[in-house]
Amino acid sequence: MPVISIQSHVAMGHIGNSAGVFTLQRLGIEVWPVHTVQLSNHTGYADWGGGAIAVNQVADVLAGLERRGAFAKADAILSGYMGTPELVAVVAEFVVRAKAANPALLYCCDPVIGNGVKGLFVPEPVAEAIRDRLLPLADLATPNVFELRWLTGVDDPARLGPAQVAVTSVETALGTGALLRDGETTWLVETPRLAVPGDGAGDTFCALLLGHILHGSTPDEALCLAVSSVHALLSSDGLSLIENQAQIVNPRPVFPAKRSAAF
Repeated sequence: MPVISIQSHVAMGHIGNSAGVFTLQRLGIEVWPVHTVQLSNHTGYADWGGGAIAVNQVADVLAGLERRGAFAKADAILSGYMGTPELVAVVAEFVVRAKAANPALLYCCDPVIGNGVKGLFVPEPVAEAIRDRLLPLADLATPNVFELRWLTGVDDPARLGPAQVAVTSVETALGTGALLRDGETTWLVETPRLAVPGDGAGDTFCALLLGHILHGSTPDEALCLAVSSVHALLSSDGLSLIENQAQIVNPRPVFPAKRSAAF
């Protein structure tokens, strides 16, 4: 069940494809990564090397996959960080062609535009393009709370558009949590808050959630497994994918999913 993963990539650390590819592979899922950015490390450091991949180069890689029959072979497309509106347009057109050729293909949009600490960290035209071009095509979206509010203006996952919307970084009585709205039903998984760096946690969560859905888990099962894995991976003072990779497949403890009436 191959996934075409169109995201950023860092040489050091676990962000974008550097988090999602290994996570999906550890779940037994083939991944075809397409990088939108190549950096030495994430931009939370004082400096970094590298930069964005040219839009025409990304488009050429996607076209090559298309010529190799990727649409018929893939089960899902996952998109993450986009640096320009032009790149958003290229990815949107790729998704449209893919879903026309393979209506069963699942498109997961992770709208990586900002967070509650930094605010919007992409140019506003990029965020608007993701809202207007990519989210209307998505079957599953995985914004954090800041992204949901920026994209919709309200705390209502149903306003985002996709049939399934998972919202991370939700403040709860226990600490923090994630919501998944599936049609008319909303599920919540809560965990204690961890005082550790969370860089890459959202990218890992998205890959976990998508992976479990592709394996046939129900929405509540996929949510509790994804949240539990991220919590376990972060428990060792930051995102430790390699050292604690068993937690990707078999997280311990598993935090339960419960129905939630409101955001």
